Amino acid sequence: KYADHLPLYRQAQIYARQGVHLDRSTLADWVGRAAWWLTPLRNHLLDHLKRSSKLFADETTAPVLDPGRGRTKTGQLWAYARDDRPWGGADPPAVAYLYAPDRKSVRPINHLAGFKGTLQVDGYGGYAALARRGDVQLAFCWAHVRRHFYELADTSPVAVEALARIAKLYAIDAAVRGQSPEQRRAARQTQSRPVIEDLRRFFDAKLVQLSRKSNLAEALRYALTRWEGLTRFLDDGRIELDNNSVERAIRPLALNRKNALFAGSDDGGDHWAVIASLIETCKLNGVNPQAWLKDTLASLATGHSNLRRDELMPWNYPAAVA
Repeated sequence: KYADHLPLYRQAQIYARQGVHLDRSTLADWVGRAAWWLTPLRNHLLDHLKRSSKLFADETTAPVLDPGRGRTKTGQLWAYARDDRPWGGADPPAVAYLYAPDRKSVRPINHLAGFKGTLQVDGYGGYAALARRGDVQLAFCWAHVRRHFYELADTSPVAVEALARIAKLYAIDAAVRGQSPEQRRAARQTQSRPVIEDLRRFFDAKLVQLSRKSNLAEALRYALTRWEGLTRFLDDGRIELDNNSVERAIRPLALNRKNALFAGSDDGGDHWAVIASLIETCKLNGVNPQAWLKDTLASLATGHSNLRRDELMPWNYPAAVA
């Protein structure tokens, strides 16, 4: 269901063709029971991530059945990810998902309580409340800036020029991918900073020539109002140009949403978040999710100590995918 995005009703149909008759409600009950066992591990995973100095964050919709109203409501799945591989960091890649019934700014504040460092995000304003508390600084996403200009490139020479200048930033970063934060920062100071300074002058000059209501002016304002967070990467070699690491972690949720259509309840949304966190972290670390789940659930059921939860984290599992 969560590794290969196969809804339970389809699994029940497959089993039935093989002569094994399992009601979908039985499968759903098994999922819920597994999620109960795995919830402390997801929480431990999130606590582990919050001890990092830099994380990515993103969110996506999660349609949930609204009992008694005959329709679905829109919940949210929040993703918090770490991927230090582009700068040679030693911590393993991981992602933790949390379900919430809404997109209020209090959600990331509660989810990331205790986190101190840099949070790389898209342009959603809800993260600003978290940053105002003082422990978190925001780094923004050049891919989102680029997307606004890409949508206008067929009709706007200014958008085409903006895309060309942003491409220079990506080319500079590609040349130092995998190097140390100090090496990345040095390259950005000597090569990226002049591009950024020219880009700022270009954006400022073009904005005053445009109608405030034009799409191009909106694209320029999107970048300029986030300039501090967009340029934070110049002084910190651990920061990426974009938020693509966590957007890749969001895609499995989108596939599951497309195939399953909705979660059956808020509890179902929680189960989705718990199990997907651990399965996607397995994938990020080259671990077979089925093998990890089998052995981990067996360990939990036979009394594995809560004080040794770190032993059960996917990156500590010995059986890597061939």
